[in-house]
Amino acid sequence: ARRIVAEFLRASDPSEIAFTSCATESNNWAIFGALRANKSRRHIITSTVEHPSVLETSKTLNNDGYDVTFIEVNKNGGLDIDYLFDSIRGDTNIISLMAANNETGVIFPIRELSESVKQRDPNIIFHTDATQYIGKLPINLQDDFQFIDLLSFSGHKIHGPKGIGGIFIRE
Repeated sequence: ARRIVAEFLRASDPSEIAFTSCATESNNWAIFGALRANKSRRHIITSTVEHPSVLETSKTLNNDGYDVTFIEVNKNGGLDIDYLFDSIRGDTNIISLMAANNETGVIFPIRELSESVKQRDPNIIFHTDATQYIGKLPINLQDDFQFIDLLSFSGHKIHGPKGIGGIFIRE
């Protein structure tokens, strides 16, 4: 199964795929894992339109002493990209942004954003919740999404059973 999913996502190795119970668990694993991996970086950037598994987790972390920057969207649902880049700091740990919004249909420019973030600071973890993107638009983790560190998805969005999620974790 890992090999099939890795091939579908164009991951370089099946060991970069882990299975979870759902995309919510994958999103939480991404955020908490990044924070635990580098405890000195306590800044998180996300948007105000994320799935509750990212948004509510980020709000809770903000209340628990982490510093979270919430990026607003414009009237068309697009990110305020200038504000996003202005928000990056030396202690930014993770940027978590959805690839596609299930309510508005807006597709965030994940390739461009992740590449620009990595050029500014290669130690920032870039996570994308691709649950609404995967299976509808192509994902190539060696090309278009080569700057993504963590990518979450849900099995039932790609004709798998409910109760299965996954996360790509770049080596």
